[in-house]
Amino acid sequence: MQARPHPDDAHPRRGGWRPLLWTLPLLLSLVFVAGVLAWVRANELAERELERQTLITDALSTEAQLRNRIAEESALLRRLAAGLAGQPAGAEALAARPEVNAGLRRLWLTVTWLDTRNRQIAQLPPQGSPAGDGLTLHLVEPVGPEGRDGKLVVRYDPSLLLKNGVPWWLSRKYEVQMIDSADLLIASTSESRNAVASGPSYRVSLTGPLRTGPLAEAALSDAALVLTLREAQPTALKPLALVLIAGFLPLSIVASWLLRRQMRQVMKAEAAWRTEAAWRQAMEDSALVGLRARDAEGVLLYVNRTFCELVGWPAEQLLGLKPPMPYWPPDAIDEVTQRNRRTLAGEAPREGYEARWRHRDGHAIEVLVFESPLVDAAGRQIGWMGSILDITERKRLEERERRQVETLAHNARLTMLGEVASTLAHELNQPLTAISSYNAGVLNSLERQGGTDPVVLGALQRLGQQAAQAGRVVQRIREFLTRREPQREPCELGGVIADAVALLGKELARSRIQLSLQLAPDLPEVVADAVLVEQVVINLVRNAADALAGHPEPRRIEVAARVAGERFVRIDVSDNGPGLQGLTAEQLCAPFYSTKREGMGMGLAICRSIVEAHQGLLDAGEASGGGARFSFSLPLATEDSQEEALQDV
Repeated sequence: MQARPHPDDAHPRRGGWRPLLWTLPLLLSLVFVAGVLAWVRANELAERELERQTLITDALSTEAQLRNRIAEESALLRRLAAGLAGQPAGAEALAARPEVNAGLRRLWLTVTWLDTRNRQIAQLPPQGSPAGDGLTLHLVEPVGPEGRDGKLVVRYDPSLLLKNGVPWWLSRKYEVQMIDSADLLIASTSESRNAVASGPSYRVSLTGPLRTGPLAEAALSDAALVLTLREAQPTALKPLALVLIAGFLPLSIVASWLLRRQMRQVMKAEAAWRTEAAWRQAMEDSALVGLRARDAEGVLLYVNRTFCELVGWPAEQLLGLKPPMPYWPPDAIDEVTQRNRRTLAGEAPREGYEARWRHRDGHAIEVLVFESPLVDAAGRQIGWMGSILDITERKRLEERERRQVETLAHNARLTMLGEVASTLAHELNQPLTAISSYNAGVLNSLERQGGTDPVVLGALQRLGQQAAQAGRVVQRIREFLTRREPQREPCELGGVIADAVALLGKELARSRIQLSLQLAPDLPEVVADAVLVEQVVINLVRNAADALAGHPEPRRIEVAARVAGERFVRIDVSDNGPGLQGLTAEQLCAPFYSTKREGMGMGLAICRSIVEAHQGLLDAGEASGGGARFSFSLPLATEDSQEEALQDV
């Protein structure tokens, strides 16, 4: 029974909170407006902080550059002092140094050479260059070891130092001033003489190698460098944000109202879609047919639960896979790949096709696949939709039925063969009995008449023995085919094998086959039906001789017997023929199976039945020197088995 959708799922509840969901965007808009205002305020504070951090960084950088500039001048002065060491003191020696010209072209106002008593020796230029405001900075450097040749004094103009030591872009962005501890202006990069300019500024103390001249020594003891921002960068974020908010709120109200209408329609459509999707999913999962969807390249797009259970792989590991698929049998990848290409090309039969896949745990599964085009909403074919039926059980039942029919046919043929053999045994028993009787009568007549020809007597005696043996063979096979137990008795196995081989001696000699016996000298007795065991040996030796027909010489057959373990004797019949050619003992011993044109396929089947009736085992394999080897085992004679054999007799 199909489930019906709940009314509350298809329509919004009138008394609940869901109808008020449309107000959520409006509330979010108000929250957004508040967030924008907070962001504008935070951004303004952040810009101010960034502006201040930049100002501090630039002030420290300017101070470092001024120090570096003075350090360069100090280095130039040291080179000059080093060059004057040991020279005759005078203006000529001072003017001859290139460092003097280089310094005067840069920042130096005057270079004065004083003796050890601070008396002027020479000065360049002689009159000196006046400072812009009368305030100067100077550097002092001793000449010669420990100042023995006096000292050099270089005067600077602070304004010139700021002009040459501050980068141009900093001068455009900031007003750079040098002031004393009383905020009195010492030097500035601008022409303004105000002590401290207005606007955001940062002060950094000037300490270290700076030294003042006679006119400014007291004022510069606590000098500082001040950077003042010329024009603060105006921000347009705040007015822009206010304008946007003023237009955003009405639009949010209108959008919320429209959203309210849209939500009601969407909720109805969503409820209908959920119901339809649930019904479709339930039908697909409850289907007994495996479903799969593939695109034009064979990539898996969809599988249902039945398909996943069929191949043993979860949907998460199958979706998106390209051929070859993990459920394809590894030994038939090429065949399945070709079939897959034909299917993707549209050549799949409409009545479906059978295929063999492999479950994830390794067992084979038989499936029947039906392919149909997969069409999208626009009517275009985008792939193929497959319906897969598991026919493994059906195939198993068909195979079982086929085997049952074959088994019934085999049983019918075996029954008929048993009846024919029983009839033949019955019919042959009478002429064999007559032959034995006539042979005995002839022997008696010759004895009464005094016949003494040994050849004739030997032939007649041999004829009687063979007729009696033939009668016993016919009788035992008849009893065996009529489901009677073999007449087991203790027997000497070597003699049984020798008698069997002797019967085939002339036949093997005509075929030019060399027969060798390898019988263990201490071969113990076995409890067996000697007649049936002899027939097994004869059949195996004759089969070996037939296999050697047409084989190049030398042709050899070897019959060996030895003790195997503690309870059995093993008899091996091997040849140097073509071998088993890949066949197994199970195939060779199957009823009505024969490798000979005129064979009935019953010889090895009867031999295996006889051996198994003696609690033995018949086996086949390849001989060590090439060819085939047939082996069978018989249990050794024990006291218990001998007593059972005597009781059976």
